[in-house]
Formats: sequence, structure tokens, C-alpha cells
Amino acid sequence: MSLLIKNGRIITATDDYVADVFVDGERVTHIGPALRQQADTVIDATDKLVIPGGIDAHTHMDMPFGGTKSSDDFDTGTVAAACGGTTTIVDYAIQSRGQSALAGLDTWRKKADGKATIDYAFHMIITDMPDERITELRRLADEGVTSCKMFMAYPGVLYADDGALYRAFRHAGEDGTRVCLHAENGIVIDEIIKEAVRDKKLAPVWHGRTRPTRMEAESVHRAIAIAEVARAPLFIVHLSSADALEEIKRARARGVDVEAETCPQYLFLDESFYLREGNGGFEGAKWVMSPPLREKWNQEPLWQGLALKHLSTVATDHCPFFFNASWKPGDPPPARPGKELGREGFTKIPNGAPGVENRMALMFQGGVVEGRLSLNRFVEVTSTAPAKLFGMFPKKGTIAVGSDADIVVFDPKRTETIGVANERTHHMRVDYSAFEGITVKGYPETVISRGRLIVDKGSVKTRGGGQFVKRARVGQLLR
Repeated sequence: MSLLIKNGRIITATDDYVADVFVDGERVTHIGPALRQQADTVIDATDKLVIPGGIDAHTHMDMPFGGTKSSDDFDTGTVAAACGGTTTIVDYAIQSRGQSALAGLDTWRKKADGKATIDYAFHMIITDMPDERITELRRLADEGVTSCKMFMAYPGVLYADDGALYRAFRHAGEDGTRVCLHAENGIVIDEIIKEAVRDKKLAPVWHGRTRPTRMEAESVHRAIAIAEVARAPLFIVHLSSADALEEIKRARARGVDVEAETCPQYLFLDESFYLREGNGGFEGAKWVMSPPLREKWNQEPLWQGLALKHLSTVATDHCPFFFNASWKPGDPPPARPGKELGREGFTKIPNGAPGVENRMALMFQGGVVEGRLSLNRFVEVTSTAPAKLFGMFPKKGTIAVGSDADIVVFDPKRTETIGVANERTHHMRVDYSAFEGITVKGYPETVISRGRLIVDKGSVKTRGGGQFVKRARVGQLLR
């Protein structure tokens, strides 16, 4: 199968030029003006942008949580990602407490293999870290899983104490891998939650009010200090507040190897969404996630952090759960229970929201259209930087001869209003949109994954065919 993309404006993290791109099989083989190669398929990209396929380095497909599981699996979730211009995801596999991390990888490989439409890789969530299990991290890295995730939140479930963090950091520093960290002070947050429950403060808004920004900033500060002593690279996931960003900026100014991502929800949404009064005052449950939505004034510092490279990437933390607004306590349980599990109190609301399909369009709107990011920086934060940080560059994250043909033809003039009823913007298997009603200018038109035409003019052309990406260790190039 060959493809010829003609007359497009090619944008990478460093380049901006008009040329043709020829794809033979899975790779880009020629780039230049007026290419004469004969192709099975010719795509006219006149007046369009030709950009590397997006890389969403933080998703949770088919993930169990609090008596249910996320509503998108690797079939529906990767189709939705492709429709939104993402051609690779890095999902979070889970090592069950007391079990082998290698068994966790095997479980997640079985969830994805044969179902995914785009390429996929894994981080490994580590739930406990006894000395005898440290060596498993090296074996995971040999299998291409070169990053793990640990939690400073969720005591008794996912929480890792400082000693476990130090052991993991030391190993990562020695083995050339990277630790991703959910940084919230779960011990203190649990005490705040107990006070709220005691005082019958159970509405969704209290999810946010019991997780203050200072508890995110404190954990970021502490994690940086531990990683610095352990001489290990650190990656902070879903950073949500200006308080936490200040800790990143201070550490990077003194040369600490710490990177961080933020998410569209923290750039476009704010804590007022928890106060929405629909569905008997339960509407705000749609946006219960951790960290929670913050005060609106945090948004501009986060945008500035992206522009000035204090923040490295934008991912989604895509973890959707059905809202099931018609379900009431006492009714038979729905086929897959969702947010309604927390109707009696915010502590039972499954944490997470959809977004994998909306990331590229939102970032183009808020970044490029609204003048906060250059076109090159837009490509960098949505594709190139995650490829480099997580061992997939230069195979992915750019358009170059020899790279995987993960390419998006992006129409910068197309306008869409995101919403669950808009079949052009909502392929995710969930009954609401976190970004309902937001209008974006600029949208993916054609999406190619390793040379396969996945989406053309908004229509899904094929399903399946995604492959596992074996990632390189930090500092290595993937060939």
C-alpha cells in the first residue's frame, strides 16, 4: 500500500514548509516538492496542515476502578483517538498488589492485542515495591515498558510511601527508565475527606474542595527532592495547578531532570463545573477526576508553562465512566455502573473523564488559534515531546524519511462544536462529553497510522491493526 500526500504544509516541532509526502508500506520514504511517485492512494492536502500523528501518553482503557471499569476499551477508545488525530497511546497497565508486574503486562497485552486500531505502548502502575520485585522493572524495560507509575494518593489502594518511591527512583536512575508520578498528598487528603464526610458534605463539589492545590504542590516538591537525591529522571503526570507548576519551575531552574504534563481539562475547565445543578445536583460528578478541576485563574499560568517549556506535554488522562443519569439507588444496577455509584457521596464517584478524541482540536484552538502556542510548539506538546520522553523518537513524533507514517491532514479552517450528540466529534463510548459546547476551529480530516488510512474526511475506514510499540530506555533512540 502506498500513499502520496500532495501540496500540504508540513509542520513538525522544528519545520514549516510546503511539500509532498510519499509513503510506501508503513514508513515515509520520500519528502519533496512535486513528487512523481505513483501511489495507490493520492490525498490532496492543499491549504491543509500535515502534522505528525498525535501521541497521548496518558490513557486508561478498560481499567477497573471502584466497582466498575472505564467504558472505553482498546477497540472503541483507539477508534475515538484516531478520529481526533491521535495515532499512538501509552496506556497504564496495572500490577495488582502482591502480584507480578510481568503478569500485569500480560493482562494488558491481552486487552489490547487484536483490538487496537492505532499503535499502543504501556506504562506500568506499581502498587507495591518490595526489594525482591525491583528486578521486575528491568525485565519490563527489556520488554519495551520503560516507564512505571507510582501514586502518592489513594492510601490503602495505590499509595506508595517515600521509601518505595526512593527504591523505584534509584532503580530507574540506574537502569535508564522513567518514573511517572501522581503527586497529591493522599495521607492529608484522606483526613480532609473524613472531615467532609463527618460534616455531611457529600456533593460532587466536595471532591475538589478536599483536594487543595497545596497538597499537589507539596507532593510535587517532595517527589522532586526524593528523585534528586536518587539521581533519577522524574515525570509528573496531570499537573493541574499554578502552585504545583511553581515547584517544577524552581527545580528545573537548578538543573533537576523533572518533566511534567498537563491535560486539556485543566486548561479549559474549572471548579465551577462541580456546581452545575442538573440531575438533582449530581451533574458535577461528570468532572470528578484526580487531581480535580481548579479555580479558573490557574489556566493561564499552565498555558504559559507550556509556551515557555516548563511543562513538556499535553495528555488526556482519558478514563471515561458512564454517567447513567437515569439510574437511582434501589434500581437494578446498569450493565456497567458509572458515576451514579457515588450518588450518595462523592467518595464513591469513579474518578475520571473522557477526552482522548478532543485533545488535538482543543490544543489547536486554545494554543494556535488563540495565540498562546506556535504551530511548531503545538506539534511538540501533542506529539514530538512525548515521543522523545518515552522512547519512541524518531520512529514516531515527526514526519521524516524513515519515520513511521503516522500522519494527520489537519484542516485549520474547519469548525466544530464538541458534544455528545455531534457524531463528528464523539466516538468515545460514554454518554456525555466533558467539553460539551466548546467550539473549536481546526480539526483532523485524514488520519494515517503506519501507512494505513484510518480516518478519511471524518469517516472511519478501518478498525484494528494497531501494534504494540516496544519503547527505548531514556536517552536511547528507537530504531
